[in-house]
Amino acid sequence: MKKITIPASTHKPTERAFLIAAQQDRRTGGWSVDSSLEELALLCRTAGAQVVGKLVQRREHPSPQHYLGKGKIEEIKALRAESKYNVVVVDDELTPYQQHNLEESLEVKIIDRTALILDIFAQRARTKEGRLQVELAQHQYLLPRLAGQWAHLERLGGGIGTRGPGESQLETDRRIIRRKIQKLKAEIESIRKHRALYQQQRLRAGIPVVAVVGYTNAGKSTLFNALCHADVFVENKLFATLDPTTRRLHLPNYGDVLLTDTVGFIQKLPATLVAAFHATLEELETATILLHVVDVTHKDAELQRRTVESVLSQLGLSQKPVIVAFNKVDLVNNLPDAQLSEHGIEVIRRDMAYISAVTGSGLPRLLDMIESRLSEAGRPAVAPSPVDRD
Repeated sequence: MKKITIPASTHKPTERAFLIAAQQDRRTGGWSVDSSLEELALLCRTAGAQVVGKLVQRREHPSPQHYLGKGKIEEIKALRAESKYNVVVVDDELTPYQQHNLEESLEVKIIDRTALILDIFAQRARTKEGRLQVELAQHQYLLPRLAGQWAHLERLGGGIGTRGPGESQLETDRRIIRRKIQKLKAEIESIRKHRALYQQQRLRAGIPVVAVVGYTNAGKSTLFNALCHADVFVENKLFATLDPTTRRLHLPNYGDVLLTDTVGFIQKLPATLVAAFHATLEELETATILLHVVDVTHKDAELQRRTVESVLSQLGLSQKPVIVAFNKVDLVNNLPDAQLSEHGIEVIRRDMAYISAVTGSGLPRLLDMIESRLSEAGRPAVAPSPVDRD
C-alpha cells in the first residue's frame, strides 16, 4: 500500500529557500508585496530555513498553470546555480495543479504559504488538542493535493490504462485520509465538549474572561506573563506560542478574572487552520472582553490591527468589547499620536492604552481600563444546568 505522508517539514538546517510572489494590482487587505515577502521570510526562518533569494512578478492574476509566467520560471531556474536553493516557497496557497507544474519545471520541492504555516504550527503544538488540530489541518490540506497527484487517471475517465493498482490506490488513499479526518474531528469534538463543561463551571462561578488577541509576535505572551506572573514561552519568532493558556488575574477594585493567551493571527491565515482551531477559538466566544495587543513599532502595525479585526469578524466576534493595547512603547519616542501617525495607525481615543510589556510602562492604566470595562459589562450570566433546562 502506498504510504500516506503529510507535507515534509522545512525544519532542516540544509534548507535554502528561494521566495517567489505574484504582485497583483489589487492585493487584499492593503498589504504590499514587499511587506508580505518580508513576513514570508520570517516564517521561513521560524521554520528553520535560510532565505537565499526572492523574485517578484507583477501580474493581474497568478498564472493558473505555474503561478508565475514561463519567462520568470526560466529566470528562477537560472538563479539556482548562484543561490543554491533547494526549496521554493510561494507567498500564496497554490492549487495542486500549480504545485505539480512548478515541481516539474524547477525540479525542487515547492512549499506554499499554507504548508509553511502548517509546518510551523506542527513544530509549536504542545498540548494534545493542539497536535490534533494541526494534524487535522494538515490532512485537510493534503486531501485535494492527493487527488491532484492522480489527476492524469481521472482525466482519462476510466477504461484502458486506468485499471489496476493506480486507480484503486487513489481511492484507497482518499479513504484513508477521509477516515483519519473524521477520527481527528471526533477526538477534537470530545475535547471541545470537555471544555464546554469547564466553561459552564466558570460561568456559574461568575468569573469573567479577558482574552488576549493580536497579530503574531505582537508581544501577547510577554504581556500575559507580566500581568499574571506566569512563565508562558516567549521568543522573538512568529507563532512562538500556539496552545492557549489561562491564568487567574486579581484586579484590586474588581476581583478575580481569568486571562487567556491565544494563538496569534496572521494575514492569509489558512482556512484549514481557522476551521481546525475553531474549538480553541471558542474560548474567545465566552470572553467578556478582548484585549487586542498591537506592536506599535511595526511599520505595518495598522494593517496588522485590521487583519486581526478581520479574523475576529470572520469568527463572529466583531461586537465584543475591545481594549487596544499598543505595545513596545519603550522602543519608540514621541508617543502617542505622532508616533502612531508615522506608523499609519488610526488613533483610537477610547479604550486605548500605550504600554510596554517588558518595562511595565502603562500597565497600571491598562488594568484600570480592564476593571472599568468589566464593570460596564457586568458579571457573566449564569448558564443554566441541564436540570434547569429540563
